[in-house]
Formats: sequence, structure tokens, C-alpha cells
Amino acid sequence: MKTSRILLILAIVASILLIPLVAMQFTSEVNWTAFDFVVMGLLLITAGLSIDFAWRKLKSFKYRWLVCGIILFVFFLIYAELAVGIFGTPFAGS
Repeated sequence: MKTSRILLILAIVASILLIPLVAMQFTSEVNWTAFDFVVMGLLLITAGLSIDFAWRKLKSFKYRWLVCGIILFVFFLIYAELAVGIFGTPFAGS
């Protein structure tokens, strides 16, 4: 059971990472390096496993949604900072 959940999370992450890989074949506007794929893969896996852990450990339906929402919010903030540097931290290369 645990292995199937992890495999499902990894399959979803791989599917999401296929989007920029396919886009790079058709346009020069998407230009990811191997490092970009590794970082995004780590972010997606971390978010996915964190959501899975929270969903299994929290008993209250309300707290499950709250914690999962917070995890997604933090994920999107990190993604936005790495993608365009909305906060101007050194992580974004600014």
C-alpha cells in the first residue's frame, strides 16, 4: 500500500515534468536545463510526500485541508520565486 502511494506520487511528478520537456521540443521560449528539472522534481516530490503524510496523519477533515493548502501555498511561493524572482532573493539569481 505504501509503495503504491509513493509510485503514484512519482508518476504524477514525472507527468508534470514531461510538460516542459515536450514544450522544449516545439518552442525556444521554454529553455530548462537539467538542473531546472532536478530542482522542480525535488520540489514536486517534497510537496507530494508532505501532502500524503499530512493526509494520512491528520484525523480532522478541516485540518487535512488546511495543512495541504499551506503546503501548496508554500510550494507555489517557492516556485514563483525560483521562476521569476518575485521577492528578489539570491535563490532566484537576482
